[in-house]
Amino acid sequence: MLIAYTARVLLILLNVYLGLLFVRAIMSWVPLFAPNWRPRGPILVIFEIIYTLTDPPLKFVSRVIRPVHIGSVGLDMGFLVVVLAIIVAQRVLVIFA
Repeated sequence: MLIAYTARVLLILLNVYLGLLFVRAIMSWVPLFAPNWRPRGPILVIFEIIYTLTDPPLKFVSRVIRPVHIGSVGLDMGFLVVVLAIIVAQRVLVIFA
């Protein structure tokens, strides 16, 4: 019973974190479409919270797994690895929930 409850809570937290990662991905596209736009006020606070929560695992994985270079473009695989790790963790937790 306690394990199932803990698994459900962890699943909720992982879902929220996965959502934050996808919001961060969308936020990273904003400068490409509106280069002069800068967040201000409450939006700046939201951006800062999202970056603060998502930066540590992304930076860690990016240090361990170097970007894949295709021609002159370097693809950072850190985001993909973190998302896949969260999905695998969710699948494992579903067994216990």
